[in-house]
This record gives sequence, C-alpha cells and structure tokens, in this order.
Amino acid sequence: MSDKPMALCLVLILSVARTAWTDVLSTADEPSFGQPISNVTIPVGRDALLVCVVDNLATYKVAWLQVNTQTILTIATHVITKNHRISVSHSDHRWHLQIRDVRESDQGEYMCQINTDPMISQVGYLKVVVPPDILDYPTSTDIIEREGNNVTLRCAATGSPAPNITWKRETSGLIPLPTGEEVVSVNGTVLNITRVNRLHMGAYLCIASNGVPPTVSKRIMLIIQFPPMITISNQLVGVQEGKDVVLECHSEAYPKSINYWTNANNTILSNDDKYESSFSDNVHMDAYKVHMKLKIRRIKLADYGSYKCISKNSLGSTDGTIKIYRTEPPTTKPTTTTTTPMPTVIIVEKKPRSRNKSTSTVSTNINEIVNVLNTSSNEKRGAQLREKPKYEEKHGRNYNSIENIRSPDKTAQSMSSSKSCAAIYLFLNYHAVVFIILINIIF
Repeated sequence: MSDKPMALCLVLILSVARTAWTDVLSTADEPSFGQPISNVTIPVGRDALLVCVVDNLATYKVAWLQVNTQTILTIATHVITKNHRISVSHSDHRWHLQIRDVRESDQGEYMCQINTDPMISQVGYLKVVVPPDILDYPTSTDIIEREGNNVTLRCAATGSPAPNITWKRETSGLIPLPTGEEVVSVNGTVLNITRVNRLHMGAYLCIASNGVPPTVSKRIMLIIQFPPMITISNQLVGVQEGKDVVLECHSEAYPKSINYWTNANNTILSNDDKYESSFSDNVHMDAYKVHMKLKIRRIKLADYGSYKCISKNSLGSTDGTIKIYRTEPPTTKPTTTTTTPMPTVIIVEKKPRSRNKSTSTVSTNINEIVNVLNTSSNEKRGAQLREKPKYEEKHGRNYNSIENIRSPDKTAQSMSSSKSCAAIYLFLNYHAVVFIILINIIF
C-alpha cells in the first residue's frame, strides 16, 4: 500500500515538470519584433514604404492594417484590400508595406500584427505633406482703381502644413504700408494699400510656401487710372534759321492717352517733309509714360512761335507749350596778324574858299586851344601847391622853403628843363590841331 502513493506522487511531479519545460520551450520560440516601425513623412504623389522587422516568426503570420479605418491591408504575402496602390513584400526578417502615389487620405497610423495568442503588434505613422496651392477664390484677380482710393489685395492657399503667404512686387519695388513706411515684402493673406497712386501701379506677387517644394505664386496686376499729366524740360528753345530742332514732352496717363502736336494755329501736325512726330513708351517698366518728340526741319522765319504737345484720355486732357525763338549764328573774330599800312592821302575836289577867312579861323582856333592848354596847366600847378601843406602837416616838413628841397642850381636846371618840355608840348599840340583843322577843311 505504501508504494502506490509514492508512484502517484512521482507521476504528478513529472507531469508538472513536463508542462513547465514545454512552456519554456514555447516561450523561447514565439515571434517578436526586432525594432520599432520608423515614422515616414512623404510628399503627396510620392511612394511610401513602411518596414516591420520580425524575429522567430516560424509558422505565424504577419498582417498590415490601417488603424484609422480598421482595414486589413495584407496577410503574409497576400493583399487583402482592393486598393491597387497597396503591395507587400518579404525579405529575411523584414516585411515591407508599399503605398504608391500617396494621397492625403493615406495619412495616419499603420499596424504590423502577428497572429500569436494573444496577438502582438506595433504601430508606425505615415505623414503626408502637401505643397502649397493658391486658391482662385477668394484670391484677388487683377484690380483697376482710381488714383487716391484705397486698395485691398487678398491671397488664400492650401497645403500641409498650412502655407505662409508673402507679398512682393514683381519689379523689386517697395510696398507702401498704411503707416507710410515702405518695405520690400509683407506677410499675411491680406495686403492693404491706402491712397494709391501711379507709382503703386504694377504686378504684385502672392507667394505661398510651407517647406514642401515647390513654392507657388500668383501674379496680380494693380492698375491705377488717372488723367493725363505733361512734363516739359525746356519750354524755351532757341534755334538758328535753317537748322533742325527737336521738341520734347513727357506724358503720363492711364488709360493710355491719345497724343499729338499742334502749332500756333492749333493745326495738328502730321508727319511729312517738314515735321516728324514720334511717341514711345516703356511697356516693361512704366507703361503709363510716353515720350513725345517733334522734329522740325529747316526752320524758317514763319516757324518761330509756340507749339503744343497734347495728351487726352477718358479721364481728361492736358497740354504743354514750347516756344521756339530765333538765335543768331555765333560770331568768331579771326586770329590773323594785322599790319598797319602807311596813311594814304585822298585828294577830293572842293569849292574855292576865301584864304583870309580860313587863316583867321585857324588862328582863332589855335589861340583858343593854346589858352585852354595854358589855363589847364596853371590849374594843375595850383592844385599841386594846394596839396603840399597836407603832406607837410603829415610828415612835419616845410616844403615852402626851396632850401629844404634842392639847391638853387638844381632848381634853375629844373626850371629850364620844365620850360623846354612845355615848349615841345605846345609845339606838338599846335601841329596836331593844325592837322585836324586841315582835315576838316578838306572834307
């Protein structure tokens, strides 16, 4: 009786040991994940690849599921979903889930699951980024506005992540702010411009970017309307008779103006042999500016006067006046060597005159001239004598005494020399007067 309990106890111990050993062996052979599933970020339209690494899979199966829709995509190497963009592949311990032509709806969590008991799984995240796209509405189209009014430009865009909006001018110009400041760019979906003027006219770019290429932009034209304005650099133009002249005006207007030239009679001048008018604008820069020219060939006396450059559009008209005046040709003195010829005497036949009368007249004229010369000489001497006391007072000397000046001999010599000079002076003047009188008598 004692052997039976011992045998029963031994059987029980062996059974428990066998079960425990089986559990250990089964635990050691169960599959496990070799590494976490990496999250993937992919632009829309590209192909995405999720990788699940499994160790000790044995006879178990790997399945891929889309978590947010609770959809079984694949089991082992078989595709279960009807989505033709889904495929699965296996290499060693790696199971690849490939999604072609990724869409925004593909974004979310994807589960790699093994059918153990209980099932084990891990999750990876697929992020789909979308490049920016500018919406037609409520984005502004081209705007036409009167000068002085306020303007609002709008730009709306989609994308993932949400795009940033930047405003710039196409010509690299500055954008005016309501504060009066001018900047190169403005951020935001709305651009406000107060009291627009012709300098604000042009193309504005709405640029949307979110870090996902490509960056996109939309071109919005801002057109400012205003009546014509004319600027003239030279309102007075001088030109010689027979020469050509070009008159110039600068016109600004939008809508584009009708431009022409008129003369003083308000006659419109057309191109011919006499006149040539031209009107040029800059299409790529300031389309509202026009350079007006009028060429007048071979100026005549009748061509001098006023000319008008006239500019008209639907908002008004204006004109500018340029006056042409006559100038003389420049005179230049010749730089030549001049030789003085000997005087030539010309004899002209005159009517006979009384000899006595002529002699009397000559004598009278000579006496008068001599008296005038003597009087003038005496007055000069008196003036010199009157000036001496001032000089004496200044320097403390007495020049009334001849001794202070020179010796008597030197004084006598000086007086003699003065008389000789006076005699020569009178002699030369006498003959000069006689010569002048003879010339007058002859002619």
